[in-house]
Amino acid sequence: MRRPTPDPVGPGQESVWTYPRPPRVEASAELVEVHLGGGMIARSSTTHRVLETSHPPTYYLPRTAFADGVLRPVAGTTYCEWKGQASYFDLVVEGRVAERAAWTYVDPTRGFEVLHDHLAVMPAAVDACFVDGERVVPQDGGFYGGWVTSRVVGPFKGGPGSWGW
Repeated sequence: MRRPTPDPVGPGQESVWTYPRPPRVEASAELVEVHLGGGMIARSSTTHRVLETSHPPTYYLPRTAFADGVLRPVAGTTYCEWKGQASYFDLVVEGRVAERAAWTYVDPTRGFEVLHDHLAVMPAAVDACFVDGERVVPQDGGFYGGWVTSRVVGPFKGGPGSWGW
């Protein structure tokens, strides 16, 4: 399978095809919000973005950005070749549960230590996510947790036919 042709980059945009592999983590001052059950459950302007070739950024919010009682640990882990073992949480608000919608790296691997005590959220599993007021489009596919905004251009991995990129 051939690598796809990157989309043109406009002013103020970045191409996911310039992101590195292995991925890079960088601090972000963008205002990030997560909504579930009709309300905001997390908000922070001190987040981190993980940037990996062909993927829209995944945002990690400090655990303290989440409302009290929203995070419910669940059994089971997965392993990322770059960041290590991930642990999962249901996001819970009155009358609503987003199953395994958030994850964290309790003991992240070297180079990703700043993700300790931070959580990522799967945008497709919640009502809405926002970056600087712009509503996020979830990355295609159920495996990846990328946040698509007008700031990034693809094409993005995750959709049909992209597995071998």
